[in-house]
Amino acid sequence: MVSEAELFAAVDALLEEGAWLPPLAECARLREAAGISQSVLARVMRSTTQTVKNWENGRSVPQGPRLVAYRRLLEGWAAKYPAPAEGGSAAATASRRRPVQGEQEATGPAGSRARQPSDEETGRRSPQRAAAPPASDPRFPHGPLAVLDGDGAAHGSGGIVLDCPAASVAELVQWACAETGLGAPRLHRYGKDADPLIVLTTAAAVKLGLPEHLEDHEHRRHLPEHHPVVESLVKDGWRLTRRGFGPWTRISRTVEGGVRLTVVPWNALDTWPGIAGMDVPGIARMLGLYAERVITPRGSPALAGLDLMTALRLPTRPVRDKATGNWAPAPNPGSLGTEPVDSGAPGSRPRTPVVVEAGWSGGFLDEEPYEWVQDSDLLTDEERRLPFAVGVEVNAPLLAAAARLPVGLSEPVHVVDPPFDPRIPGCWLVDLSHVEADPRLPSPFTPTGHRPEGPAWYQTHSVAYAQELGCNVRPLEAYLRRETGAYLQPWHDRLKSAYLDTLADLGVTPDLPDAEFLTAMGLHRQVDPALAAVLAAVEATVEGGIGKLGERPRGRHHREGERWPALERATWRPDIRAAVVSKARISMHRKLLAMARMTGRYPLAVHSGCVVYPSPGPSPVDFLPYSASGKAQPAGFRLGPAPGMVRLKSVQPMPWALGLMEQGHSPACHIEEGDPALHGE
Repeated sequence: MVSEAELFAAVDALLEEGAWLPPLAECARLREAAGISQSVLARVMRSTTQTVKNWENGRSVPQGPRLVAYRRLLEGWAAKYPAPAEGGSAAATASRRRPVQGEQEATGPAGSRARQPSDEETGRRSPQRAAAPPASDPRFPHGPLAVLDGDGAAHGSGGIVLDCPAASVAELVQWACAETGLGAPRLHRYGKDADPLIVLTTAAAVKLGLPEHLEDHEHRRHLPEHHPVVESLVKDGWRLTRRGFGPWTRISRTVEGGVRLTVVPWNALDTWPGIAGMDVPGIARMLGLYAERVITPRGSPALAGLDLMTALRLPTRPVRDKATGNWAPAPNPGSLGTEPVDSGAPGSRPRTPVVVEAGWSGGFLDEEPYEWVQDSDLLTDEERRLPFAVGVEVNAPLLAAAARLPVGLSEPVHVVDPPFDPRIPGCWLVDLSHVEADPRLPSPFTPTGHRPEGPAWYQTHSVAYAQELGCNVRPLEAYLRRETGAYLQPWHDRLKSAYLDTLADLGVTPDLPDAEFLTAMGLHRQVDPALAAVLAAVEATVEGGIGKLGERPRGRHHREGERWPALERATWRPDIRAAVVSKARISMHRKLLAMARMTGRYPLAVHSGCVVYPSPGPSPVDFLPYSASGKAQPAGFRLGPAPGMVRLKSVQPMPWALGLMEQGHSPACHIEEGDPALHGE
């Protein structure tokens, strides 16, 4: 029998064949009738204000999932705000807008209520709030999640509060499924809608019969099967995943839909930056914004980063069987498929079964971020006399590296004496030890910045850069992937939008002059703690998601040659991680080299995306390259909010940096905290 998901996918595919939208004037009228600005609509549609303007003036039409979502939104508005009869006033139309939060009592699923204390109660003046933006899907009017407190109030991401009558976990799950209007639309037309997420505070967890602390059970952190809560769920027909009832749990009756629970006292949110110390509405707002801009989480930010890759590049898509007329799953072009692929010995990890079984001893890819300190003896007297060591940090360097990055989609093929082709992803055995390099800069080919000592395995970007520097590269052998694609591009686009939109909400926009940008970045964490936590979570999603591609075994009990869970995923692709890291490191060296050529300045140290320069002043403006007219030079480091641009990391006195370098420590590692113990103070 055909499933609901297959039918929805087929219908959506059919809908997208015709790009029906109302007349342009009607699109704008409906938005204005709902009291929604173009910028708010842009955030809901995961787009930009200019793009929405283009939709409404006819310069462009939304495509793909945005077309379906935008059309659905307009249809919902059309039902709520029909065109006024001829002669009807604009005031009459405006009066039908969605009420501002707090203007009406509970209407909607589960007796939703908007609790808004008066100025007298809070002791402060409440800010004026515009109408809450509508959900992009009318099936989920209350957003993706809610945080439940001990009084039965479920705080949603948009400030709404739902009354939760549940006295047990089983009742909570039933309520969340049937009455809350929580959830999120799928990110891909062939995907699934996100389950409602209920976050349980300590008080809520205890009230529902859960222990305040979770002990390990059979080497896993989950409730035992005989626990009363688990037995009650099973008795009521609910099912748990194989992981059981742990800090993050999915509970369902069908494969298509369920509820996810997050238990805060079980350390479920410990890996989420900025949440510690937040009140319940703050947690709801922070996680809700993250879910709307990135993905509804089901674990750590790292896991969310990996989930987002799969959600945007699904491994399968429905295809109609010509013989039977039924829909069946088929490989989705551009994805990583459903089964793990061999990484090839040099592109794998040292402890993997393929390496141990083959007795491989030919070396491995060592594509890692920089950890380099300049030899202090090479510093000039002029550099030593400069008063400041200024650290700048690249914004989301791995995200910038993921843009338009071709990666291998097929298994590697071993080739001997291959001609180098920079268009083919893979790892190459080549000798780059003869490439001349300035000793005041790190070598581009090793994480330590030291010159290679002989043949080694490199990712395509590293070898291509050697060629760019004038080296005649002659690989000895290679493991190449002939089928390629920009697998990470949708992932990059969504996370970049989330990153820039959140920064813009914090007052950091691309149009700021450099001095104002530095001021805004210096204050952005104090502007709004919840938004600052969202920004940090987006950065953690990037770093962790790329890290998950090459996830190592966990625990002390792992033995060399044993498989670990990550190896069973099609997304265990250390070669893709290596490609991203290699591109980021090469981009760093390219800018270091450009800085040296344009300004004659050389770095003191580089640590991942942070680089420290000696400077005559305490600001990056004092040493970054500018033209005579005051414009930043494009080849070097440039200040700005976009991924790949830089911001101020911190400033310390130059003697502090020199002291660390003479003791063998890296100023780039410690410049933010300025640890005095490391330099004898």
